[in-house]
This record gives sequence, structure tokens and C-alpha cells, in this order.
Amino acid sequence: MMKIGFVGLLTIGVCAAMVMALGACRHDDPVIEELVGYDGSPYSFSYGAFPAPAIASDNALTVQGVKLGRMLFYETALSLDGNMSCASCHRQEHAFSDTTRFSIGVHGLPGKRQAMGVFNMAWNENNFFWDGRAELLRDQSLKPIQDSLEMAETLDHVVSKLNGMQAYRDQFTRAFGSDEITPLKMSLAMEQFMNSIVSVESKYDRYLTGAAALTESEDRGRELFFAEYNQFFPDESGADCAHCHSPKNFENDQYMNNGLESDASLLDVGRLSVTNDPADRGKMKVPSLRNVALTAPYMHDGRFSTLEEVLDHYNSGLVASSTLDPELENTRGTGLMLSDQDKQDIIAFLHTLTDEVLPTRSEFSDPF
Repeated sequence: MMKIGFVGLLTIGVCAAMVMALGACRHDDPVIEELVGYDGSPYSFSYGAFPAPAIASDNALTVQGVKLGRMLFYETALSLDGNMSCASCHRQEHAFSDTTRFSIGVHGLPGKRQAMGVFNMAWNENNFFWDGRAELLRDQSLKPIQDSLEMAETLDHVVSKLNGMQAYRDQFTRAFGSDEITPLKMSLAMEQFMNSIVSVESKYDRYLTGAAALTESEDRGRELFFAEYNQFFPDESGADCAHCHSPKNFENDQYMNNGLESDASLLDVGRLSVTNDPADRGKMKVPSLRNVALTAPYMHDGRFSTLEEVLDHYNSGLVASSTLDPELENTRGTGLMLSDQDKQDIIAFLHTLTDEVLPTRSEFSDPF
């Protein structure tokens, strides 16, 4: 065993005392707290070949506003039981939609319509929800919180809960210059975050720039997708999908009746419930077909589980009604005349609309 002399022991003792002294100094040093203040740094994002979005002039995107909106989007305290957030029904891996036909709320009860995907909201120009009952995205953001079938909370109680969290008081200060938490500020922040969710990175986008080539089936599906229906020249007739789902976002900012129900069997009157205009009976918002391969089930009531079922409906399953879109009514006599191969090719093309990075982009993910 090594022997340590007096000098060695003295040296060890001095070193130990110095370490203890340094530790004590560090312990006594004042804690420097982060100075929390307003930060209006603009949030920038890329949107490919899309036109510049028309962001509301009173709610420009800022780094801190988007961050706060993202926190709120994933915050379970917004629900009555603390177990549900916006992201519970708008899941990133499914292009911010739900895989269930009707999302289940905090009381275990299903909603009334299928959850729509949340992306490219910055280019939405005709209100929100299937029936368009929310004029602005900020209006839409608060309604699920108060819906008895969804999050079943009150805005006052949510504000009270958030006030009890220092992290939120600080973030409201960074985003809005004050730690006062209000429903309006919540809605503005969530609007900012949802406007930041951009989906423009699909194979089809790369095809348009020459960076990717479509397979033979995908390209034939593309041609059928954009070709118009022509009952007199079946060999040249297409699926006419672009009539309702036109680029860049593969929707048309309209509400349409797409032949799911007859007047007699119609249970969900859709847009009529908002406008009280009989001409809007059974009309629903036309959704984007971007990421459609990720957003099953389909239609406002989630009745179709697959894209094959959707194409079968348009090919031969349209139901007559007084408000059926005239272009769709025009095809009812013959159907779209699509063969099985036609349908397979169209579906192959629809898969090229999937944004391959959206499901995992870190800036849209759960921040907690």
C-alpha cells in the first residue's frame, strides 16, 4: 500500500478546502434570471411555388407568437379533464387530421363530423369547419375548447389554468408584451401556429420543378385527374377531379354537394345551418387533396375508409339531390366510365401529393 507523508496529507487538505470554498462561492452567487420581454421577431417560412399567403394584417407571424400557438395546440390543460389537446384530433403523422371516423371527446362521446386536416391554412379563403361557421382561423381555434362533445371547457377556466403556469405567463409576454392571458391572445397565437403549418414538399411538387419523375401509372393518373369528363368521347374522358380540387392546394374555396345523400335521407344539412340559404342544403367545404393518402377516412362523415371507395362513389355512386353540383349531376347518366386500371392510376397519382416531411417536421411537433 502506498504511504502518504505529512506533506502529501497537507496538500490534499489544502486542495479539499479550496474545492469546498469554491463550491460555497458558486452556491452563494446570485441567480441571474432570464429577462422576459416582448420579442416581435418575424417568423419566416418557405412555401415553395405557392403565392405569398394573405396573413391577417393584425396578426403577423412572429417567432414567439408561433411558439406560443404551438404550445397551446399541444396543451392538454385546454380540455376539461386535462387529457385532450388540439393535437389529439389533429395528429401530425396524419397531416394533422384524425384516423377515427368521429373523434372521441373528453366525455367519451363522438363528434358529429370527421376532423379536417390542418395545413396550408394560410391560403384558406372561405371560412373554417366543414360548414364554414368560423370566419377566421382564430375563431375556429376556440370553438373545440368550448364544444361539449370535444374538450368541454370554458375559456375562463382555461385562462385560470394557464395563469397558474409561469412558462405561459412568460411566453404571453414574449409574444404580446404582457403576461395578461386572454382568449383573444390565445386565439391569435394558435392562428399564427396553424398558419405556419405549410405542406409543399411532395413528389408532385418536385415533379413540377423537374426534380422528380412520375412513374407511368402516376403520370397516367395525373392525366386522368386533370382531364374533363366527356360522355361523347369515352376514350378521351377523364375523372375531372380538378373541377373541385385544383392546384396549387387542390381545393377550390367552395362549398359543394357531392352526392352523398338524397334530399329525403339528408341528416346533415351542412352549409345551410350557417347561411339559412336553401341553396346551401347539403353543401360542405371542399377539402384539399394534398396528403389525402394520410387523412383517411374520407368525407365529412368519414363514411369511406379507402380512396378506392371514394373513386367508386364518384364513378358510379352519386345520389341525386336538389343541390347536387351541376357538373357532378352531368356525369350521373353514364358515370365517369373509369376502369379498374384508371382508378388504380388515379390513386397512384394521389399518393404523389403526400408531403414526405410534414409528418415529422420538428417545428410542428409536440414541444413538451
